[in-house]
Amino acid sequence: MVMKMKYNFGPEQYEEIKKARRQNRDKQIDKRLQVLEMRSEGKGLGEIADLTGFHRSHVSNLIRKYFEEGLQAVSEKHYLGNRRNMSIEEEAQFLEQFRAKAEQGHMLDIHEIRDAYEKEAGHRISCAQVYRVLHRQGWRKVMPRSKHPKKASEEVIATSKKLTVKSNA
Repeated sequence: MVMKMKYNFGPEQYEEIKKARRQNRDKQIDKRLQVLEMRSEGKGLGEIADLTGFHRSHVSNLIRKYFEEGLQAVSEKHYLGNRRNMSIEEEAQFLEQFRAKAEQGHMLDIHEIRDAYEKEAGHRISCAQVYRVLHRQGWRKVMPRSKHPKKASEEVIATSKKLTVKSNA
């Protein structure tokens, strides 16, 4: 039983796809363009799926997307890597409200920054995301020198130095 193709490729579309494949340097995009090329050559969905490793429904979706939205919808990277809630400049502006407190030497609580960030972003985030924002903006973790909680006061230390007996041996 031979299924009728819902979308028919013309010779100009075939040439457009071939040209896009020659100019492309990305393997993932090339694989999607290869799907279109094979379909324009008359191969079936199952055969294309076997050759490319895509699922049959994904092959069908790529073809539909090409006819509805054009070659750009199939041949471009859609995820460019910046999935942040704010731009770099907006992050810097957001952190300004905490800068004065930090410069005065007060301890900043990451949970306080996270709560303000959640309010700004409009959804919940983890503390790890706040740490990444602080790192991107050049903030670093500076901690005061630790002191022993049972350390004697300076008066007691000075008094004990006066009381030491020098041995004449």
